[in-house]
Amino acid sequence: MSFDGVFTHAMVQELHSQLVTGRIAKIHQPYENEIVLVIRAKGKNQRLLLSAHPSYARIQLTEIAYTNPDNPPNFVMMLRKHLDGAILEDIQQIENDRVVHFTFSKRDELGDLQNIVLIVELMGRHSTIVLLNKQTGKILDAIKHIGHSQNTYRSILPGSQYIEPPKQAQLNPFHAEKEYVFKILSTAETLDGKYLQQHFQGLGRDTAAELAFRLLESPNEKMTVWTNFWQDIQKNLTPTLGLKNKKEFFAPLIFKTFEQSTAYPNLSALLDAFYGEKAEKDRVKQLGNDLIRKVDNEIKRNQTKLEKREKTLRDSENAEEFRRDGELLTTFMAQVPRGAKTVELQNYYEDNAPITIKLNPALTPNQNAQKYFQKYQKLKNAVKLIYDQIAEAKDEIAYLESILAQLEIAGPMDIEVIKEELVASGYLKQKRSKKNRRQAASKPEHFIASDGTEILVGKNNLQNDQLTLKQARKTDIWLHAKNIPGSHVIIKNDQPSEETLTEAAELAAYFSKFRQSAQVPVDYVAVKHVHKPNGAKPGFVIYENQKTLFVTPEEESIERLRKNGTA
Repeated sequence: MSFDGVFTHAMVQELHSQLVTGRIAKIHQPYENEIVLVIRAKGKNQRLLLSAHPSYARIQLTEIAYTNPDNPPNFVMMLRKHLDGAILEDIQQIENDRVVHFTFSKRDELGDLQNIVLIVELMGRHSTIVLLNKQTGKILDAIKHIGHSQNTYRSILPGSQYIEPPKQAQLNPFHAEKEYVFKILSTAETLDGKYLQQHFQGLGRDTAAELAFRLLESPNEKMTVWTNFWQDIQKNLTPTLGLKNKKEFFAPLIFKTFEQSTAYPNLSALLDAFYGEKAEKDRVKQLGNDLIRKVDNEIKRNQTKLEKREKTLRDSENAEEFRRDGELLTTFMAQVPRGAKTVELQNYYEDNAPITIKLNPALTPNQNAQKYFQKYQKLKNAVKLIYDQIAEAKDEIAYLESILAQLEIAGPMDIEVIKEELVASGYLKQKRSKKNRRQAASKPEHFIASDGTEILVGKNNLQNDQLTLKQARKTDIWLHAKNIPGSHVIIKNDQPSEETLTEAAELAAYFSKFRQSAQVPVDYVAVKHVHKPNGAKPGFVIYENQKTLFVTPEEESIERLRKNGTA
């Protein structure tokens, strides 16, 4: 389901019980549209995520780690000024809409108590977060500034009077009188999800479809079904991740329309499971776009370099012809007319057969001869280096393609490590930072095979080197997609079962450039047969005595192994 008014109602209840009376300890804005408030409540620090993302807008507690920019944005600086150390007094949903008010109290510089409201509007691409002075109703700042030219109904700018979003005319299902509800349900020509959405506030399409299904399932007990549904939302939550028509949905209850369902301990854990990977991919796209463009440009530059070198190599095959033409011109110089574009001479290397030699009419016969000798010498000198240069360009392209493949599978925490690797390799310049903040080292991802065997997967070249060359035992099994960029995979077992070997091979195929392909070849061998050549780039190794498996990676299998690893 979408984060509709019904889910918002349930989430506000959950957050209210866990956070109210808590004190703000830290405030971060790790990404453009998201705020994280670290609130000390119930004896522990809890991370409250407020997201105004156009596709993933939500409020929740989160366990997902975030990186913070070296230079905090203006909005987070304003939040820190007004909310640092503030007490959370209340969390309130407006009607059954997707608008939530977080009310804080804090003493100002003069010691006077002031109330500050943080308003989160969860409305798709119009989502926003607004910091409001409760006494004056004036906007202190907002995560997105919207002027009158963008929205004629209201402006969301510092100093403007806050105007609420347009209110819904439908009934609030939590407060609607039973007589009205009965009349609406009993007079419906077609009782479906759309009909319920037209009459009741805050029902997303999936919630409305589920409620309609339940009402039609017991047509003679509609009011009982209605009452039980809303009581369960308020008192008997069962946070559920469900599958319907091969798509995942989240819900505060076990929906009867789900074909499969998985329960979670609370709504926030449910949202971490549902949004975690989706939101991370989007963040990686935001954070990694510049890197992707840079790496793409470097690949194109090296491909151009490779084409030139291969052309030079092809030309070098004609070097002897340049020497021959130079010698023939020198021998028969008296027969070479000035200003001619070509000359026909006897080729004494091939039984005096006639040969036509091109000339530069602007040069003398001797200069033309010397020109051919120069071309010959240049190609002879170039060919000594050209094979090494071609190999170097190919290695460079392979390395850069491995970086692109890693950016596709990287999480936000991995982006900085990949960036550091590119700085160390000379592709990026080191930016000066005001703070010398120590970045926590990223670690390989942890999976558990069906039989309990540990499997580790490197998510960037630095992790790959660390995992294969330092962390793995010589008897562990190493896997890698054959001849394509991808992750190093280690099975922490010297004699894994066939099932574990296949699962690890699926991981190697999935975390490679060919993750969408079928029958991906994956090499596997004991770590002792894997070596890194001197001076090789990060992540590059050579190996011998390998065997090859052919596997088709399935996302469901990967997720199962991932869940085993985090259980």
